Amino acid sequence: MAIFQQILFIAVLATVTWLAYRRVTLIRSTILLGKPENRSDNPGERLSTMLRIAFGQKKMFDRPLIGFLHFAVYIGFILINVEILEIVLDGVLGQHRVFAPFLGGFYPVLIGFFEVLAVGVLVACVIFLLRRTAVKVERLQPVRHREMNGWPALDGKLILVFEIVLMIAILTMNAADLALQDRGNPHYPQTGDFLFSQFLKPLFENWNENTLVIYERFAWWFHIIGIFVFAVYLTYSKHLHIVLAFPNTYFAKLAPKGKMDNMPEITAEVRTMLGIETIQTGEAAVIPDRFGAKDVPDLSWKNLMDAYSCTECGRCTAACPANMTGKKLSPRKIMMDTRDRLADVGRNMQKNGGQFVDDGKSLIGDYILVEEINACTTCNACVQECPVLINPLDIILQLRRHKVMDESQAPASWNMMFQNLDTNQAPWKFSPGDRFNWAAALEPKE
Repeated sequence: MAIFQQILFIAVLATVTWLAYRRVTLIRSTILLGKPENRSDNPGERLSTMLRIAFGQKKMFDRPLIGFLHFAVYIGFILINVEILEIVLDGVLGQHRVFAPFLGGFYPVLIGFFEVLAVGVLVACVIFLLRRTAVKVERLQPVRHREMNGWPALDGKLILVFEIVLMIAILTMNAADLALQDRGNPHYPQTGDFLFSQFLKPLFENWNENTLVIYERFAWWFHIIGIFVFAVYLTYSKHLHIVLAFPNTYFAKLAPKGKMDNMPEITAEVRTMLGIETIQTGEAAVIPDRFGAKDVPDLSWKNLMDAYSCTECGRCTAACPANMTGKKLSPRKIMMDTRDRLADVGRNMQKNGGQFVDDGKSLIGDYILVEEINACTTCNACVQECPVLINPLDIILQLRRHKVMDESQAPASWNMMFQNLDTNQAPWKFSPGDRFNWAAALEPKE
C-alpha cells in the first residue's frame, strides 16, 4: 500500500509540474509579444523598490488593518511552503515526517510556528470572506462594477473558502497524527505535541486506530493535492500576482508618475518643424506602422506583465475620479480586459503551433470601449493607488493615441482644442497676445 501511494504521489507531482510549466511557458510567450522596452537601468533602485513594495508590502499598509491581514496570508503562503517541502519529500520517499529525526526537539517548535501561520491565514481569510459577502465592500461588488460580474466575484470567494479548508485540513491532519502517536502506531514517529493541533486531539479520542489512519491520510492527500491544484490554478487567475508582484515591482517605471512618455517619431518631427533638429541629406523620416496601440502586440512587454499582475483589488477604480462620477472608465477593467485579450491570444497560439493567427479582433473596440479611454483625465490616481505598481494609464494613453492619430476619432471638443493649440499655443480660443489681459484689472489705478 505504501509503495502504491509513493508511485501515485510521484505521478501526481509530475503531472502538476508539467501543467504548470506548460502554462508558465505560454504566459511568457504572450508577454514577449509586447514591444521591447528597456527596464534594466538603476538595478539598485529597482531592487530597493521590489523589497519595499512586493516583499515588504509597503503600500498595503496604507490601510493598516487590511495590510496586517494581507501580510498574514502572504507570509503564511511563503513560509508554510517549508512544510510543503517536507510533505513532498515524504510522498516521493515513501516516509512520514522525514525532517523529524534530524531536527529532534526543534521539530515540534517549527511545526508549531507553521501552525501559528496557518491559524493566521485561516482568520484572515474568514475576515476577507466576510468583507466580500456580509460587509460588501463597495469596490468588490459586481452591482457597482460590471467587470466583477460572474467569474471574477466568484473567483475571489472560492479561493478564500479553498484557503480556509486547506488550513483546517493541515491542522486536523496534525491532530490526527498526534492521536496516532499517542497510540504508538509505528508509522507515526514521536515528535511531541504541536502548538495548536494538540487542542484538537479530543476530537479524535473515540476514533479507532484504522479510522484515524484513514482520516490522517485523507487530510494529508487533500492538503497536498489542494496545494498542487492551487499552484496550477493561480496561473489562470488573478492570484498570479503572488509570483509576478516581484518582477513587476522590480521593472516598474522609476520616472515621476506625472511624466508621460512621448512618441519618439512625433517628437523628432516637432523638433524638426521648430528648427531644433535638422534632417540630414538622404535621411528618410521614420514612419511607424501604427501610432499608439490597437492590440496587445502594440503595447510593451511591461504593459502585458502589468495585466497578468493585476490583483483585481479595485483600489485603482475606487480612486478614479471618472469612475466616481459615473463614467464607464474603470482602470481595473482596463487591466482585466487586457489580460482577457492575452488569454484569447494564448489560446490562439496553442491552436496554431505557437504562432498567433489574426482572429479579426483587437484590444480597443472588442474588449475596451472608446468611451472608457476617453473618460480618463490622466490624473494618475490609479497608478498611485496600485499596491504592485501597475500602470493602467500607460495602456489608456496608447490606446487613445491610436484612436486619435491613426483613426482620426477624437471627440469634436478635442479637435477644437487641438486646433487652438496649433494656432494659439493654448487650449483656449484667444490670441497669445491677449493671454495676460486678465491681469490688467489687477493693476493699481492712478
